[in-house]
Amino acid sequence: MTAVSDNVRPAADNGRAGPPDAAEVAQLNDLLDHVRANALRLQADFGVPPSVLRIRAGEVTVEAEWPQATTPDLGVATHQHVSSSTESEGAVVVDSRHLVRAPSVGVFYRAPKPGAAPFVAVGDHVEPTTQVAIVEVMKLMIPVHAGVAGRVAEVLGPEGGPVEFDEPLFAVEPDAATA
Repeated sequence: MTAVSDNVRPAADNGRAGPPDAAEVAQLNDLLDHVRANALRLQADFGVPPSVLRIRAGEVTVEAEWPQATTPDLGVATHQHVSSSTESEGAVVVDSRHLVRAPSVGVFYRAPKPGAAPFVAVGDHVEPTTQVAIVEVMKLMIPVHAGVAGRVAEVLGPEGGPVEFDEPLFAVEPDAATA
């Protein structure tokens, strides 16, 4: 990112009272557009979107965080729980499905656009790089990838509904070779 010049300041810090004039607003909007474009380019370079991305312009700081529960290259966490139906019989069954989780807070969409077929359906085979959904964040469409080879077992996310960061969106039964 380019450095912010000393002559660009928030309207409240421009040395005069009152609202900013049109030129100041245009200059700030241009600066914000530039920061947004660089943030999008940076995010695309990560491969797996971070859960948190902080960018500061003054003395340039960029921080990115990924959740501890995800694998760094795939962004998928393993879901494990004890099945209560077999617990009473003395056996313990662990569900080793992989959960594909929301990369960000936003709106969950299973299809690339309204009225289109969903990226995947229950029973479909997916590869780690298969796009399974989109999470929209402030008009930014973040692709969601399966992260593991296997079959889609369950859709957990609410189509067109809000999701929280790290919320399970899909359960994938991994292929025997990758389990």
